[in-house]
Order: sequence, then structure tokens, then C-alpha cells
Amino acid sequence: MTHTTVDATRATVQSFLALRLAGDTEQLTALFADEVDWLLAENPAVPWIRLRSTAAECAAQFTELTEHTVPEDARASIDTILVDGTDAVLTGHLSGTVRATGKSFEGPFALRLTVEDGRITRHHLYENSLSIAEACTP
Repeated sequence: MTHTTVDATRATVQSFLALRLAGDTEQLTALFADEVDWLLAENPAVPWIRLRSTAAECAAQFTELTEHTVPEDARASIDTILVDGTDAVLTGHLSGTVRATGKSFEGPFALRLTVEDGRITRHHLYENSLSIAEACTP
């Protein structure tokens, strides 16, 4: 593992976070690989949580999340970013409010990203899916 690989991974993760914060779906699509190993626990009660595999589907998750939640109430804080070669793990806390129900959700999260040739090839998110499902249930 070289510092160059770690630096490239960290730079891509920082770009991902900046584009996510800006809601730039077009640039997010370009940042994801054509095929992505996407993992997010199935949650049929939650409209923005579903299987995804293409760059466009992965980037669209952020738009769908914004459509179904109250943007002013969305919070995410990152405690740690660990980078090891092409892999990065981010840990933190997230919260929000579901637009349709007015109920809030919150909890810790961990996100594992893999970056190859400057593009995200793996996006595995572990979050408090019970809190999110409860917030989506009328």
C-alpha cells in the first residue's frame, strides 16, 4: 500500500462528501463506478432504501432521500474517517424527519467505501434501520 493510494482514496471520499452535501447528483453519478457493490439493509417501509447497482441509481438515492425527508432537519456528523489503501470507513451519527409522517429518526452509522481508479466501487451503509422504518410508518 502506498501513500499515493491512501491519498487518492481520501481525496475521492472528500469529493463524495462535498458533492453529497451540495446535492450534486450529476457529479455524484460521475464519481460512482458504472457498477457498484451497494449494500443497505432492505427496509420495505422506507421509499429511498432499495437495491441499487448502477452509478445513476446510486447517485439518485440522495435525491430520493431529499424528496422523502425534510431537508432543514437533516443532520449528519462524521466522527472518524479511516483509510486503508482503496478502502475507507466513515463513522458518525445521522438524523432527520420523514416528510410524510413528521416523525424523526436518528442513530449511528458506518459507511464503507472502496475507491478504484478514482471512482466508488463499493458503498456499504450500516445505520439504525429500525428508527428509520418507525419514522416512515404512519
